[in-house]
Amino acid sequence: MKISFPLACLAASLLGGCATITSSEMQTVTLQTRSSSGDPVDDTACTLKNDKGSWTAKAPGNVSVRRSAEDLLVECKKNGMSDGFLRAISRSAGGMWGNIIFGGGIGAIIDHNKGTGYNYPDSLPVRMGESVVIDRRDEQAPKEDKVARTSGTY
Repeated sequence: MKISFPLACLAASLLGGCATITSSEMQTVTLQTRSSSGDPVDDTACTLKNDKGSWTAKAPGNVSVRRSAEDLLVECKKNGMSDGFLRAISRSAGGMWGNIIFGGGIGAIIDHNKGTGYNYPDSLPVRMGESVVIDRRDEQAPKEDKVARTSGTY
């Protein structure tokens, strides 16, 4: 017997949420730090936070964070440099919309509470001395459009 994906999501949403079944509560993101002139900055101490927890990491590198409907806030520090700040916008994943459309919302509530219905951008490009905002929906855009500077140098 062949079962279509939307039908499987419908059935899964009644049991616990489609994104909960197809996604992890954790997401691995790539953390990079650059100077205001764009040069790579190594061995930077970073803290990533959302309402689900706080994680520390060295940049450049990868870090696993817990998904959430809340934005991910990143602060990076290095001696001799101004701190870098980044806000990664949380966006709902496709599984969340499948739950709303096919599952009557029960699965969407579960996925919202667990965070599995959301994603952050895969790459977090922190600029030291600046505050930037990045959005997952811009990941397909040309590189220069990915980072929107919200303020100047600190």
